[in-house]
Amino acid sequence: MNLDIDRYLRHFTRYLKELGVSGIYAEMLSVFLNGFIFLVLLAILDRLLKRIIIEAFKIFSNKTKTSFDDFLVLTNFPRYIAHIIPLVLFNWFFTQLLDDYETTLYWLNKLLKIYVILLVVKIIRSILRTTRDYFQTKEQYHDKPLQSYLQVTMLFLWALGIFFFILELFDQKPIDFIVQLGAASAIILLIFKDTILGFVASIQVSINDIVRIGDWITFSKYGADGNVTEINLATVKVQNWDNTYTTIPTYSLISDSFQNWRGMQESDGRRIKRAVYIKQNTVRFLTDDDLKRLKRIQLVAPYIDHMQKEVLRTNRKLEVDDSLPINGLNQTNLGVFRKYIDAYLYENPAINKDLFLMVRHLPPTAQGIPLEIFCFSKDKRWEHYEHIQADIFDHVIAAVSYFDLEIFEEPSSKDITNFLTQRQIKND
Repeated sequence: MNLDIDRYLRHFTRYLKELGVSGIYAEMLSVFLNGFIFLVLLAILDRLLKRIIIEAFKIFSNKTKTSFDDFLVLTNFPRYIAHIIPLVLFNWFFTQLLDDYETTLYWLNKLLKIYVILLVVKIIRSILRTTRDYFQTKEQYHDKPLQSYLQVTMLFLWALGIFFFILELFDQKPIDFIVQLGAASAIILLIFKDTILGFVASIQVSINDIVRIGDWITFSKYGADGNVTEINLATVKVQNWDNTYTTIPTYSLISDSFQNWRGMQESDGRRIKRAVYIKQNTVRFLTDDDLKRLKRIQLVAPYIDHMQKEVLRTNRKLEVDDSLPINGLNQTNLGVFRKYIDAYLYENPAINKDLFLMVRHLPPTAQGIPLEIFCFSKDKRWEHYEHIQADIFDHVIAAVSYFDLEIFEEPSSKDITNFLTQRQIKND
């Protein structure tokens, strides 16, 4: 024991004996009182150092251009650093104070080492959180799952901390603990199954760039349809378009199928793919009078002229009997209407002509012939996209009657009532 402290303790013990305390109790009480007094002084020093270091950090961070040190203050880094000096003084004093009490000193050192492990973990965690918050201020990292990276790193950090904690608490050698851990691995895997699945999935999601923060995803299984706001080790948080939130297990992103709209958002257009159903009994060949009338429609007039020349040339070459339209080559109202829609889309400034554009027939159904429009709008914003699509089909539906075609529609109660009324009048 240090000579100065030893002399002080002997003086304090002698004073207690003069008060009537017996020898061994006087020494024990002297150690206890000195330890208590030192802990009180150490607590005061700890609070004082904490305040000084925090204020020093604030002054330093205000003078620097980088915001990294500002985030260090917010994540309590100065508070943790302030504990280091009191811990050193604590170890120095009690090592000398309890020099004659080996068992007590042994357990006190063990507790001190465990606390040091916890403090180191907290300091590293503070630095990691600071790094995450700092990078979140950078535009290039806005869509990166930084929270997931942090949680994965923290999982390793806490596992390492628990490893050293157990080694210190039970005085085990690292190799012996690893052997015992291997024997209990089945139970550990069962208990931490979801955590392990989330951990593996989080790594795959990050490495393979499956989902980013800000991506619009649709996950029907979980009722999610909106933007990803957070990705962490266990869950992915999605803000739906109705402003509700849905949480999805991270491992579901690699085990189930979902739709990510990022490709559409990064492309030059958003797809429009919708059909109108034409009544099949309204499809017919066009007469000369029909062609003359339809030529007044400017968008389709060049096509009618070109196609009619081709019809006449082909029929003359084949010497077909043109008394029946079914003989040879003839134009139909549905064919001309299809070309009209095609021309209308090419003239529409809201449609991206550099991407795929097509108007096609789908296989006939009980509701009629599906005439499908397949193209891409230039504006990908949802509300604008819906307006563009609505404007196109408003025009298509209104234009159908000009080509003597009809769109299929299920009969309503009013249609049935009118039919029965007309039938009753006819019978009367």
